[in-house]
Amino acid sequence: MRGGLRVAVMKLALGLLAVLGLGMLVPEHPVIPVDGATVRDWNPKSFWYEPWGPSGVHKGIDIFAPKGRAVVAATPGVVVYRGEWGLGGNVVAVLGPKWRLHYYAHLADGGEAPPRFVGAGARVGAVGTSGNAAGKPPHLHYTVFSLIPIPWRYEAGTQGWRKMFYLDPGSLLRPEGAR
Repeated sequence: MRGGLRVAVMKLALGLLAVLGLGMLVPEHPVIPVDGATVRDWNPKSFWYEPWGPSGVHKGIDIFAPKGRAVVAATPGVVVYRGEWGLGGNVVAVLGPKWRLHYYAHLADGGEAPPRFVGAGARVGAVGTSGNAAGKPPHLHYTVFSLIPIPWRYEAGTQGWRKMFYLDPGSLLRPEGAR
């Protein structure tokens, strides 16, 4: 019985590694998640900017656009959450390639309920001012969070260990050579 259990555990572990590996191989090719927006619609220096209110550092970028403008999935993935989430207000979370969670916050409304597959460019909500964006210009707060830590991104400083999980969405969205 012990040998059978060991074989079963090994098969399960190999299966999980295969699933993790396949998720890492899926290409991203992200699109800017606000319909009609360009790299000029956010401040490239806002990622990991501090001090930033109760969160300490700004772990994403704010893409400014008129209220109601479509927010689209930056990559293909599965909607894993839609609803109210603290400072983010109305939010949608999409699990995309490379085991990265794409977080869309301050939405005027959310799109499809989870679990639902969306393609890159599919509508997931609309630009708004919910959460702590109330009273501020309408924008999308966009964060990319890796479920698998990236140890070489660790830095000393405020919440620097968290940089192993947060990626700069602006650098993922900028086409080669764009400034």
